[in-house]
Amino acid sequence: MNSILSSKRLITILILPGLLVMVFAILAPILLSLYYSMTDWSGFGPMEFIGLANYGEVLANDPTFWRSLYNALMLLLVTVFIQNVFAFMIAAILVNLSDRLSNFLRTVFFIPAILTVVVITKLWVNIMNPNYGLLNKLLEGLHLDFLVHNWLSDPRTALGSIIFITIWHGFGWALLFYYSGLTTVPKELKEAARVDGANLFQTHLSVVIPYMAPVIQAVIIIDITSCLKQMEIVMLATEGGPGNSTQFIAYHLYEQAFRFSKYGYGNAISVLFVIIALSITLMAQRLLASDNTR
Repeated sequence: MNSILSSKRLITILILPGLLVMVFAILAPILLSLYYSMTDWSGFGPMEFIGLANYGEVLANDPTFWRSLYNALMLLLVTVFIQNVFAFMIAAILVNLSDRLSNFLRTVFFIPAILTVVVITKLWVNIMNPNYGLLNKLLEGLHLDFLVHNWLSDPRTALGSIIFITIWHGFGWALLFYYSGLTTVPKELKEAARVDGANLFQTHLSVVIPYMAPVIQAVIIIDITSCLKQMEIVMLATEGGPGNSTQFIAYHLYEQAFRFSKYGYGNAISVLFVIIALSITLMAQRLLASDNTR
């Protein structure tokens, strides 16, 4: 082993394939995207280098970009502070149930997560249909006609509907992470807290949640990347409408680059998207790390 580690040539041969994959699959596309973002190009034909003009246009004259960023942040806040809280609470309940009942309920909650995005989106588009959708029919059956609504076509409810579909689809993954983490919490820690007089809520607050901090941090980081790159559900359900009320950055980027043939402009959005995603991720990691050290 020592002879292998001391051979610089062998070490180079071993790491070279991974390094090449990283360069050509990650670094090269990023550098190309950065270059294209400084051009006026439709994706084919002549290309004109225009410097930072695309970035100025995005930041100063593109309200859809800011709307898409707002929608992504709203989805992120709901995911972190509502979905995760409910997923953690349900996972804590499932851990204390019998194995048979816990397995059955976990399967039920996880079914949406294993279905494809196309199936999930089309299912909820039909449920929310204003004419024959089950949701409005159910409200009418409960004599709540004043709540009957065109959920995906009204700017006041379209974003909330998209967020709900996204949360419903991803809930099972959060539940699975938290359930797996909760099963690793030593019983001795919880029993010691109860001996000291802590009730169930205090035990979870002072013992279980701190122990689960690495799991919570991992789930939140995954949520950040998932929410910021949200595209498929928007494309299949509303295509960013009505108006731009359900636009998200990834879909706005796709439209500009491929639907409107503004490839350079779309790459400028993609570079800004990467910067925003990395900034939010690093801020979240630093914040969560500082909380863990307290």
